[in-house]
Amino acid sequence: MARILTLTLNPALDLTVQLPRLEVGQVNRSDVMHTHAAGKGVNVAQVLADLGHQLTVSGFLGEDNLQAFETLFARRGFVDAFIRVPGETRSNIKLAESDGRITDINGPGPQVSEAAQQALIDRLEQIAPGHDAVVVAGSLPLGVSAHWLQALILRLKQLGLNVALDTSGEALREALKAAPWLIKPNTEELAEVLDCEVVSVTAQAEAAERLHAQGIEHVVISHGAEGVNWFSVGSALHATPPRVSVASTVGAGDSLLAGMLHGLLSADTPEQTLRTATAIAAMAVTQIGFGIGDAAQLAQLEQGVRVRPLTEQ
Repeated sequence: MARILTLTLNPALDLTVQLPRLEVGQVNRSDVMHTHAAGKGVNVAQVLADLGHQLTVSGFLGEDNLQAFETLFARRGFVDAFIRVPGETRSNIKLAESDGRITDINGPGPQVSEAAQQALIDRLEQIAPGHDAVVVAGSLPLGVSAHWLQALILRLKQLGLNVALDTSGEALREALKAAPWLIKPNTEELAEVLDCEVVSVTAQAEAAERLHAQGIEHVVISHGAEGVNWFSVGSALHATPPRVSVASTVGAGDSLLAGMLHGLLSADTPEQTLRTATAIAAMAVTQIGFGIGDAAQLAQLEQGVRVRPLTEQ
């Protein structure tokens, strides 16, 4: 299997509160609460580990609340290459109602100094060789600019790594200029950075052509329960997921990205790559937390995924 590096520049302690229904302005009582060391790159790493890959995790972590992250990394066997910075890693609160609706309250995270940013670059220079790909995922912490992210991606490419990117807003806009190997926006995120609508298949295909011309090989556009469109150079596929009972949509996109990377690095056929990735994402919404805990359930979900050539219908 592959050696994969994940970068989570703004990780989080996720506190997921399950409750029947959120009553705004009222006292609400939860059914259960879960706390997870998380952040998009960390979530991707857990799924990739369950798929058999070797993981190095890096980014920035607050010194004041390390325990949950260090415990996770040790349990999972991840190589810990995070840069520690003063303060606390942010906390994100997710209110998960029984009908599947999620309300997110995300914290800002610690301030990351220029010295810490350079320390991360120096560490990546040391550890990047020997990895097959790098996932750069999530938002930017305070003090880190979108322009710095663009320069980071260019440096990772110079180090010989395929870069899979999952971010949004100004960070995505600037990062596209560095031409990562793979991007995974949803329609709203892509429309914002391209300044055009990308609702129709035709519009998405045109947008993907523009991105291919910039050097971005894979454009994976997620549509939630409606499925996934994958535009690679010379090919376009759609996958429709099976119907499942939704416990939480948190981590579904991260699971999709992990599945895509797994298939591409394992030399699976495009159809099998998208089928497995879509099934992993479908499995993610049935649970609280991250990873593939039941291989038999995943195989059953794969059988329910429909993959077809993407055409306007």
